[in-house]
Amino acid sequence: MSARHERRPSGVVVLSGGLDSTVCMALAARDGQPLVAVTFDYGQRHRIELERAAAVAAHYGAEQLVVRLDASQWGGSALTDPSIDVPDASAVGSGIPVTYVPARNLIFLSVATGVAEARDADALYLGINALDYSGYPDCRPEFVRSFAETARLATKRGVEGRPIAVRTPLVDLTKSEIVRLGLDVKAPLHLTWSCYRGGPRPCGTCDSCVLRAKGFAEAGEVDPALG
Repeated sequence: MSARHERRPSGVVVLSGGLDSTVCMALAARDGQPLVAVTFDYGQRHRIELERAAAVAAHYGAEQLVVRLDASQWGGSALTDPSIDVPDASAVGSGIPVTYVPARNLIFLSVATGVAEARDADALYLGINALDYSGYPDCRPEFVRSFAETARLATKRGVEGRPIAVRTPLVDLTKSEIVRLGLDVKAPLHLTWSCYRGGPRPCGTCDSCVLRAKGFAEAGEVDPALG
């Protein structure tokens, strides 16, 4: 093992630079150090989140691995295909929205599991939540439970009886509860980015912006990223 990897990490965090993943990073840091942050550059239009993820990782002194996957070649999502507009929240119906990236969390968790096993980390953190979310199928608890079992069967650690724990500490929380928790654990919420459109400032009207604003409003707090 190289000198860079001599310290066994306590956990691996899938870190996008958004509100949820940053709060999850704060909780993982509270659980133990050091940490490895895995950030995915998947051709997303809101590329500013990559800068925010780097800032959050630096805030916690975590090693950051940036994994490049060009999902723009797959198509099928407004987040990766510039020919598909990101709709305003008011235009989002009851089905799975066009901002869903096909199998994104399945792919991200698979890669992050490989990193966790290679580093012999006991836990893998993902900041999904199933209450205030956009209807994505890969944010549901049943998906996470199924993935954890698949990972147990597919990894050396799992076969040897040391499966990697897949932790989703925000899964049952509303956005306002996530905001309150983030403030309680002193997560650097001012560094986070949520807007799907990815301009110089949040658009305020996409589904992600509206959910974030709703969360801060219901928590009775001012969003520090808008200051």
